[in-house]
Amino acid sequence: MSATSKPAASAEDVEAAWNDNKLAQVLYHDWEASTYDEKWSISYDERCVDYARDRFTAVAGSRGWPYGKSLEIGAGTGFFTLNLKLAGVLDEAHVTDLSPGMVEAAKKNAKTLGFAIEGRVADAEKLPYDDDTFDLVIGHAVIHHIPDVELAFREMLRVLKPGGRFVICGEPTRYGDFIARRLSRFTWWATTNVTKLPALAHWRRPQEELDESSRAAALEAVVDLHTFDPDTLARMATRAGASQVRTVTEELLAAWVGWPIRTFEAAVPEQKLGFGWRMFAYKSWLQLSKVDKVLSTVVPDELYYNVSITGVSNKE
Repeated sequence: MSATSKPAASAEDVEAAWNDNKLAQVLYHDWEASTYDEKWSISYDERCVDYARDRFTAVAGSRGWPYGKSLEIGAGTGFFTLNLKLAGVLDEAHVTDLSPGMVEAAKKNAKTLGFAIEGRVADAEKLPYDDDTFDLVIGHAVIHHIPDVELAFREMLRVLKPGGRFVICGEPTRYGDFIARRLSRFTWWATTNVTKLPALAHWRRPQEELDESSRAAALEAVVDLHTFDPDTLARMATRAGASQVRTVTEELLAAWVGWPIRTFEAAVPEQKLGFGWRMFAYKSWLQLSKVDKVLSTVVPDELYYNVSITGVSNKE
């Protein structure tokens, strides 16, 4: 499926997906592939290069760069791999995703940036690679989509060379996600209802687009399978065979503001929000992230929105 097309999932598709999670994953992510970068303000410039590098460094440090051969699971449009490559973190890049549309989008983005990556449609629970193939396995906002997370860790460790490292970033914590989702739902309800007022009708998206967003949200509820307690996640990776396991959490106030901002952006016409708005949103996130780092000395890590985890293959 081409990443340039965006098939609309029907109500029947959504209903079928409730009973078949892998179908739901493919359907949702194929649907999102052509607009995913725009939806999440993904780019391949200094802003996102810094973001990706900083998330990686926060949990795994900067020793051993560049990693020679890297694999990303659930790569989506290539955000994490491509920005880490631009940052000098990794060299040879391979990506996988369960969605054909996402794999095509990642390869297209790489070509636009002037380099090639290898991409395969693949299930993270059964990676189509030989043992001891990669120096690094990465993922961003991916393992909460995977039914058997411990099996996915075992697969990452299997394809890693002895001493190779996995780095998974941007996963939702249990309490952080609970708060963020409720803030998002309230923002959606408030925005879609306030814009029904005649004086604000020009701020309302067409009903067809709102209905499509609602169907996407319904599918998202199917594909988002897990939230994590940082300590429990670390124990899971250790059971899978990893050593030197470490977790870090990020985004408290940044998430409390960021999720309503994203939801508001999805609920109003795109042309109403220009460059000034996007800079406001980005700078707000930056400043609140700095405050969050200070608060991390007193706020329990499980209250933060994102958890990242790293570990090392201890095969002889």
